[in-house]
Amino acid sequence: MTGKPMRSDTERNRKNLIQAGARLFERSESPISLTEIAAEAGVSVATAYRQFTSVEEVLNAYRQEVGQLLLDYSIGQRCSGLEKLESVSRYWVKLVRERGAAMVPMRNRRGYLERLWEGAEYLQVQADALRPALRESMDEMDLPDIGDKAIFLWNILFDPREIFDLLNTVGLTEKQVGTQLMAVLVGGLRGFATANDFTIEASRTR
Repeated sequence: MTGKPMRSDTERNRKNLIQAGARLFERSESPISLTEIAAEAGVSVATAYRQFTSVEEVLNAYRQEVGQLLLDYSIGQRCSGLEKLESVSRYWVKLVRERGAAMVPMRNRRGYLERLWEGAEYLQVQADALRPALRESMDEMDLPDIGDKAIFLWNILFDPREIFDLLNTVGLTEKQVGTQLMAVLVGGLRGFATANDFTIEASRTR
């Protein structure tokens, strides 16, 4: 956020609303309203609307908080390439297991890359945590840089909904989820890069 820092009570209200929204997202099987979030946070509806214009904004703010945890972890890693990519991806699985239930209820109809490239902050922070490791991994595997198609693929595999499916439905452990998704990611990155080269070559021979 730019400009003057928020007053302490304003910042406290914002944090309370985000956490209240997270609690409701975790346990509610039906859509919730900003009024319900305000009641859960113990603030007035007017206060809630001064901070957020919609329930989706509250959810995105929560997603950004979780994404910032991932970025902080990524920045703190001293390894690189595939080792870093695996470490950061495993940490994401841990974050999803501990805090991800609140991120599942609402899905955006717009594509991941469309939102990322338009500057959605909650996606930018997550992408910033992964782009360096993905680029280094592609280089380590002697594969061409496929740009944000790499983070697109990572996002498909490490979607919180799918992680919970593997944890709760299939019964995998957190470690097994990380291992298996990482293996599929490496294969997928190779496939994306190879298919990209093949498409370029095919277009040249026409």
